[in-house]
Amino acid sequence: MTRPIVWASGILISAVLSATSASEQVAALFGLGAPREKALSAAGAENGSRIVVSADLRGHFVVHPTLDGKRVRMLVDTGASFVALSHEDARLAGISVSARDYTRPISTANGIVAAASVRLAEVKVGDIAVRGVEALVLPPGKLGTSLLGMSFLKRLGGFEIAQGRLILKG
Repeated sequence: MTRPIVWASGILISAVLSATSASEQVAALFGLGAPREKALSAAGAENGSRIVVSADLRGHFVVHPTLDGKRVRMLVDTGASFVALSHEDARLAGISVSARDYTRPISTANGIVAAASVRLAEVKVGDIAVRGVEALVLPPGKLGTSLLGMSFLKRLGGFEIAQGRLILKG
């Protein structure tokens, strides 16, 4: 009985992930939304840099920060207490965790998961860099998209959402 449910869940998740990237490409093709790299713009401000991120077609703010010099796709999530990395994105960024490192229980939308605590030397979005950012790495298969959470956002000069845009202030 559980195999069909697991199989159906896998198909649903794959369809959603495929539709997300396809919808962004179609929107860019017809000029309905800017491609991800063009949606991110930096402008100098008296108090520091400002990064403006346009919402995607689903209303989400997707950024491609560098983590310790490696670029990763992340969803900006003000509801996430920490930067949360999928195991796969952590590996791409050169962060190595083993099975014994997953000792910190965290509450997610899918229940309690044991995560590994790490500290990122630098998280950089456009011209805004934050050093020494606390982050969590989730076990393989437990997080589809890495999250740029409050352990990064609260260290900015501020952030706001207005007219379908997220403004990060350095």
